Amino acid sequence: MPKDQWAARSHEPIVNRERRCSWSRRAATVERMTIQRMEHVGIVVDDLEAATAFFVELGLKLQGEGQVEGGWVDRVVGLEGVRVEYAMVETPDGHGRLELVKFHSPSVWGGEGHAPANILGIRHVAFVVDDIDAAVATVRARGGELVGEVENYEDIYRLCYVRGPEGIIVELAERIG
Repeated sequence: MPKDQWAARSHEPIVNRERRCSWSRRAATVERMTIQRMEHVGIVVDDLEAATAFFVELGLKLQGEGQVEGGWVDRVVGLEGVRVEYAMVETPDGHGRLELVKFHSPSVWGGEGHAPANILGIRHVAFVVDDIDAAVATVRARGGELVGEVENYEDIYRLCYVRGPEGIIVELAERIG
């Protein structure tokens, strides 16, 4: 988007956005590329089995599981001595995937399992469901909880946040009508 259109969408002066988005000035020297699609979102968990079961119960399909270690993965993720187990789950339409990862080494850093939804960083993933009440019941049956309430959004969706294993927040959306 041209800078003047971007500026028209905000009340913030361009000077402040320029400072915060300094990476965009450097990108001009790199040949343009286009993202083809989102491959997956990775979520680091401590209990891989529970996290996998949670997402499978919600309706995702287990696509594969495995273990990864060695120099190549150390170099990719920028850590030494990486040894992980993973499970890849995908939506029934095959367009959305989550990679659930359990690090055996190196040790996992911190992590606030029940952090609120407004903590910086990736805080939730969202899925469209055909029956939000059944999805919430499934989450509760597995020990998950509703974060707030199920709400109607402009007569378009019924929405809610649920919290599953590891404190993962999942937004559920059921199209109305």
